[in-house]
Amino acid sequence: MDAVKDSSHLYEVERRARHAERPGFRISELQLSPTQQVPWHSHTNIQDTFYVLEGRLRLFLRDPKEEVRLAPGETYTVRPGRP
Repeated sequence: MDAVKDSSHLYEVERRARHAERPGFRISELQLSPTQQVPWHSHTNIQDTFYVLEGRLRLFLRDPKEEVRLAPGETYTVRPGRP
């Protein structure tokens, strides 16, 4: 497996913590303010799984176009290759 590349320098968040990492896998915690956002991107070989600890999160996805709203305790997984 390839290592997961770190793109944290590409966008700002309130707080960032890494809880676990191994080749091809990472658990990161991000705290975003209401005005912050993660730029459009996709991953070739890995999936993004979102789990909300507190507050609310809106995900805007493409291919197909979809908006997902998550509340605390909810999770959503984005397949590899989906922006």
